[in-house]
Amino acid sequence: MSIKNLAVNSNSSIPGIRLGTTAAGIKHPQKLDRHDVTLIEMVPGGTAAAVFTKNAFCAAPVTLARCHLTTTAPRYLLINSGNANAGTGEAGLADASICCNELAKLANCDATQVLPFSTGVIGEPLPVARLLAALPDVLANLEENNWRKAATAIMTTDTVAKQATRSIELTSGHTATITGIAKGAGMICPNMATMLAFLATDLAVASDVLQQILHNAVATSFNAITVDGDTSTNDACVLLASGVNPAPIITNLFNNLDAQHFAIAVNAICYELATAIIKDAEGATKLVTIEIINAFNLEEAKQVAYAIAHSPLVKTALFASDPNWGRILAAIGRAGINDFAIEKVRLYLNDVCIVQNGGRALDYTEQVGREIFSRNEFTIKVDLGRGIVTAKILTCDLSYDYVRINAEYRT
Repeated sequence: MSIKNLAVNSNSSIPGIRLGTTAAGIKHPQKLDRHDVTLIEMVPGGTAAAVFTKNAFCAAPVTLARCHLTTTAPRYLLINSGNANAGTGEAGLADASICCNELAKLANCDATQVLPFSTGVIGEPLPVARLLAALPDVLANLEENNWRKAATAIMTTDTVAKQATRSIELTSGHTATITGIAKGAGMICPNMATMLAFLATDLAVASDVLQQILHNAVATSFNAITVDGDTSTNDACVLLASGVNPAPIITNLFNNLDAQHFAIAVNAICYELATAIIKDAEGATKLVTIEIINAFNLEEAKQVAYAIAHSPLVKTALFASDPNWGRILAAIGRAGINDFAIEKVRLYLNDVCIVQNGGRALDYTEQVGREIFSRNEFTIKVDLGRGIVTAKILTCDLSYDYVRINAEYRT
């Protein structure tokens, strides 16, 4: 059995899943060549799993999608970019419901089988009339091979479309495919990180197993990245299983090779998409891995990792290629770890030790540090010397362009 990484220009279509896109003029009313509405259709009988933002001010489509998922498996995912439909109160919920109801009428399904998703500016009313007018066109455009178009249509401040595909050989001799797309470049932080991600497979997978696999994959991918420390109101990740593959249904994650290889493939796709989000972060020039080793528990490992990753001083030093390790040390020290023995801490750039025994390593030189900081990708590793637990997150630098992009976002 093997897992293959398929190129994005290969056949990434999923039997039982069709996608369509169209321009509704939501983001750019005068640019009808800019597709901003996406529809993903799943055949009847499939299963779905989802993870949503934990932001208390979650958007209206998040609230409605959660509710609909408790009722039945979805047939359609309706996605718009350019407007978040967040911070819109009861009117926003009503608008999202209207869109689901109208699509249900056109597609001859129940409204609870439609999950709405939105991304874009917060606090503006959803242009319902434009979205409804686009529904017949997006339904007519449904095709299995529209994944790349969908990856482009869901973009906001992204500069590149994000897509990943894997195939797995099953014990039955059949081959299954998993494809995923994502959007996100800013307002990225765990508990979902402003991102949307949609994955699908042709395998038949029980809904509880599918949810467990997605939850585990998100924990080490989309929930292990940060650009700016801002958790969005709209984040969601959905995994669909159409079930049209002739292989037996997966009902158990344990003692099942097909389930384990499927889980590995989902993990790989989520991590690839999460990495693409950080690489495409607003104004970013560096992809930096923060790795914490020998922590007492996972909670403190993450505390230290995010203290470093969220420090504006660290992030601006990254942008400047300035190995100002004092900023990293200060972030570690204020992470809030109890009974911290600083003499046990070791700080590394890749495999080069910078700090040990409470001060700069004797053989460390500024020249070596600057060379590593000048790279597009590198690792900041912290050995806490307190246990055996490891945590890893991805982050980026903070540049002039990040400020410009976000200052101009609504203009």
